[in-house]
Amino acid sequence: MIQANQVTMKFDDFTALNRLSCAIPDGIIYGLVGSNGAGKSTFLRLISGIYRPAEGEITFDGAPVYNNPDVKQNIVYVPDELYFLPQSNMNRMAELYRAIYQNFSNERFKNLTATFGLDPTANINTFSKGMKRQAATVLALSTMPKYLFFDETFDGLDPVMRNLVKQVIYNDVLERKTTTIITSHSLRELEDTCDQLALLHKGGIVFESDIQNLKTSLFKVQIAFSQPFSRETFSDFELLSYTQMGSVATFIVRGDRDEVTARLRGRSPLLLDILPLNLEEVFIYEMEALGYAFKDILM
Repeated sequence: MIQANQVTMKFDDFTALNRLSCAIPDGIIYGLVGSNGAGKSTFLRLISGIYRPAEGEITFDGAPVYNNPDVKQNIVYVPDELYFLPQSNMNRMAELYRAIYQNFSNERFKNLTATFGLDPTANINTFSKGMKRQAATVLALSTMPKYLFFDETFDGLDPVMRNLVKQVIYNDVLERKTTTIITSHSLRELEDTCDQLALLHKGGIVFESDIQNLKTSLFKVQIAFSQPFSRETFSDFELLSYTQMGSVATFIVRGDRDEVTARLRGRSPLLLDILPLNLEEVFIYEMEALGYAFKDILM
């Protein structure tokens, strides 16, 4: 398990992370979403052991990551700004990775290079932005890591390659129990990928949840009655928002879907629709309940 405990990171007069704490279980895909400057890249560099926090600590199964080669041997980090040796090709980069990572797999490197349709002998400088991202992904996965960190994972990839990268990551998580952390500006990009998701804002995690539980515990209701009613009619439910036009009300409710549905049907409504929310809608209502303007955070 990766644990960050009261982590603060400062650069001169700027505080990138402020007393951030989280626990990331093994063998999951953990998504981190936030606006520019929220601290996503700083967090990845800290848990990769590149930075040492000004305060707090980061541990992997109880062992500190900073200046710890044994822990770092199991970590691979693909940054937003990619770096390759000057005038190198993928074969040369593979030699570098092989010298650093004891578990580097030549067989996997060859298989993934072929799967992504990349020429391992071509100068990487001739690659497009998307191809460079693919090359970095292939090299990272070939190290057979226990911990895999991606900053802006899908940047520059077309839809076909995005799906291919997702599938390869899924396979590693399922087959090798690789713990994967990915960052993005887009909730929609992470919705079908992650097991858990955290929203980072102004250097701290303001919301974190298991995606499946988050989406199933919050839903939209449209309901109508023949007799007059108001929000107070539903005072025994946990409502996050409520609007009413004439005899039809629409509200967001938190609770067990089947139980809420049964209770509402027991009131003999003329109309009752239970509608699912997408992840962005769920975050908007959850953040508003916490007193945050979600749309402002991600703009």
